[in-house]
Amino acid sequence: MEDGGSFEEKLFSNGDVYVGKIKGILPHGNGKYTWSDGTVYEGDWVDGKMTGKGLIIFPSGAKYEGEFSGGFLHGYGTLTTSNAGVYRGGWRMNAEHGIGRKEYPNSDVYEGLWREGIREGSGRYSWNNGNIYVGNWKNGTINGRGVMKWPNGDIFDGSWLNGHRHGSGVYRFADGELYIGTWSKGLKDGKGTFYPTGSKQPSLKKWCSSLNSENNGLVLNTEKHMAQKSKVKRSLSEKISRSSSSKSSHNLSHRSRTSSLDSSWGVQDPAGDCICHDSLTKSSQSFKEAQSDAPGNSTKVYEREYMQGVLIMERVRSYSEVSHTNKQQNKFSVKQVKKSTCIDIFGGRRSHFLKLNLQLGIRYTVGKITPVPARDVRSSDFGERARIRMYFPKEGSQLTPPHSSIDFYWKDYCPMVFRNLREMFKLDAAEYMMSICGDCGLRDISSPGKSGSIFFLSQDDRFVIKTLKKSELKVLLNMLPKYYYHVGHHENTLITKFFGVHRIKLRGGKKVRFVVMGNMFCTELHIHRRYDLKGSSHGRFTEKDKISSHTTLKDLDLKYEFHMDKKLRESLFKQISLDCTFLESQHIIDYSLLLGLHFRAPENLRALAEYPGSLQQQDSLSSGEDSVKEGDELILPKGLLLVAHEPGSVNTAPGPHIRGNTLRAYSIGDKEVDLLLPGTARLRVQLGVNMPAQATRKVQKDKVEASEIELFEVYDVVLYMGVIDILQEYNARKKIEHNIKSLQFDPMTISVVEPKLYAERFINFLDKKVFPETP
Repeated sequence: MEDGGSFEEKLFSNGDVYVGKIKGILPHGNGKYTWSDGTVYEGDWVDGKMTGKGLIIFPSGAKYEGEFSGGFLHGYGTLTTSNAGVYRGGWRMNAEHGIGRKEYPNSDVYEGLWREGIREGSGRYSWNNGNIYVGNWKNGTINGRGVMKWPNGDIFDGSWLNGHRHGSGVYRFADGELYIGTWSKGLKDGKGTFYPTGSKQPSLKKWCSSLNSENNGLVLNTEKHMAQKSKVKRSLSEKISRSSSSKSSHNLSHRSRTSSLDSSWGVQDPAGDCICHDSLTKSSQSFKEAQSDAPGNSTKVYEREYMQGVLIMERVRSYSEVSHTNKQQNKFSVKQVKKSTCIDIFGGRRSHFLKLNLQLGIRYTVGKITPVPARDVRSSDFGERARIRMYFPKEGSQLTPPHSSIDFYWKDYCPMVFRNLREMFKLDAAEYMMSICGDCGLRDISSPGKSGSIFFLSQDDRFVIKTLKKSELKVLLNMLPKYYYHVGHHENTLITKFFGVHRIKLRGGKKVRFVVMGNMFCTELHIHRRYDLKGSSHGRFTEKDKISSHTTLKDLDLKYEFHMDKKLRESLFKQISLDCTFLESQHIIDYSLLLGLHFRAPENLRALAEYPGSLQQQDSLSSGEDSVKEGDELILPKGLLLVAHEPGSVNTAPGPHIRGNTLRAYSIGDKEVDLLLPGTARLRVQLGVNMPAQATRKVQKDKVEASEIELFEVYDVVLYMGVIDILQEYNARKKIEHNIKSLQFDPMTISVVEPKLYAERFINFLDKKVFPETP
């Protein structure tokens, strides 16, 4: 940079000394500044601020050499701390930012992306004990898709959350064994398949491709980022040099900012941020060993189900059976999608174009309506004529951006109503828009029903987007005024939360209508089972070969009864009754209760996991009269605890499906309660969210396969629920009398009946068959 002013030596009254170029009364050009505490900076200055290249040495012995801007470490540079830690890479406002490499004092090394001093994005972390992780980071912890390799040769490739294996993944043992399944907060949780050494194993290419799509298509390539380091260094340097002409007054004492970098360098062992060892239980290992030694196991695989790391069920299958089952499931999934009424709208790339158009339209709508001053809704805000319309040409316009989709017309229904509903549900407009319209995009999910609708999921799982038929749109718009009143006066309502209704029209006349809803299964806990309960037995079962870990099951698939606290149950049925009364008034039929179950492993199963044993030993434990009696004593669940509500100890921020007050429990003196899960979390109990219960199951032993092992019949669950499918309007032309008569033969059979009768039967079914009153 050009030097300016004269060369002088200046002594300040506080003991600081500056020797170098001065312009007016401020350092400008090249110079050396020594603070009274011993901090020394030598380098470039602009109008009294360290700007350009320079070297700063702190009294502790730490030093930074690199680029500065406005008195901050900003650009590219190297910081060496007094305890031998070294960071080399990008900086922004005194914090590591961009691409960089950090060598910790304990010899750990991180290479990858940073954001304002925190590991964020793709990166590689090598621990001094030999563990290596390559993958995604968020807020300084392992988060997203990634691969962990341990010194013994074991490898896990899959999803992570806050440093724990969480979601789908593949664990490959060093001896060649393979487990494909799901994890929850570091523990195996849910269904999976175990392949012993020597067995035929599936190709993981398709699985990896699926997992990449689940994680928004992000491909990890840390080495590529690091290879661009020199290029980044040059561009940042040039950028800082060009910006050095900007001038502003500032006092010379920057040491409080820069010296704090050295004092805050103390880094906790990053290995503590994640689980760096496989959390296999001893019993699981013993199963693995026993199976590996079994003769002729090369064609056998083991379908397993875990609950918080405890193996609760195992089936021995041949590889061909598992492969056939997977093919059948894939075939079923494709068949469901083919029913979609939208399949030909966008041709082969319909999903990509549809998602892009949704994001463009919602971003435009929310951006247009949010600045409008808040006001009460009026009658004119409802109905089909209350709308925002916009044309989105591919090349863009004065009001719309250019895009890579096809030309389309956008219509947003009742924008003021839904703006107020989002505020009523305490959803921030910016968060809502970023969740749906962020760079990570929307994900396709298969339809859980027979409607033929297309479903999308927001990148953070908070919102579900569903295409609507024209008749469903009409029902929703007609009921919207009463819906607005109902959810406004009943904050604990279990009825689906709606956040927006929109329509896309393509050039040529084809239309797609859709609604944005809250995802009630966006929870902190893993959902092990999902049920869609209508109170009917007519066709309400799922064929076994069509069941996967994400299948939504039906009434006849439910083998449990749920017993909960007296006060919680009372609150639940009071609200269900209010919601059904509302649906009655709108002539709505054929709705259902969507029920999600999170199982907690009973303490007796955890005890089993602590001691080596075989399947035969555990089988004998669950058979025989004496063993059953002993098991009955051990089987009392201890995995849940209701405690007095403490706002500061739980997350009280509302989610897309969470709204309403904290519930009260009879068991602790009619006080507001939190749910304490030992070793896992403390959660606020709300209606339909984090509701604890004890589940009982009657196992008919003659119907249980010999190769299937059930280890318990009573256990703790956490319930999530909501009333859904509320857009099917009663049709008076149906043969109501025929359906009423059918009730005399089968009290659970309900197809199309009058709304009042449907509501009564629905509540009665839940009261007697699902949530019976505890004696």
